[in-house]
Amino acid sequence: MRSGIVHVGFAFLAMGSWAAFANRAHPMPAPLYAGLLQGAISATITLVLQRAIEFLADRFSGLAALLAPPVIAGLVSASLLTILHTIGGTPEILKTIAVPLTVATSYAALYNYSLWRIRKA
Repeated sequence: MRSGIVHVGFAFLAMGSWAAFANRAHPMPAPLYAGLLQGAISATITLVLQRAIEFLADRFSGLAALLAPPVIAGLVSASLLTILHTIGGTPEILKTIAVPLTVATSYAALYNYSLWRIRKA
């Protein structure tokens, strides 16, 4: 439980800081709002992503079990990030979501690969 809290807190701080940095050329409070929004989104994704990958991995077999869960997770994450930052008025949406989306999708792919290898064996 404690490491989960650490991961969620780290996601909030790291990705929130990235978002504020990505929007630094815009007047305040835009960078602050982008950072708080991205921090909240990243913390939530951190809480949900592992279970989502496990849920999806159980629903596919063969090569689809390797490819579909991270692709689905990446598409859902990209959609949510884009929609929420658009609603939130983030000025630099692509710059803001590039790093968090890459990190989340990379984690989803690596974690899913580890599950796939175990099930394949």
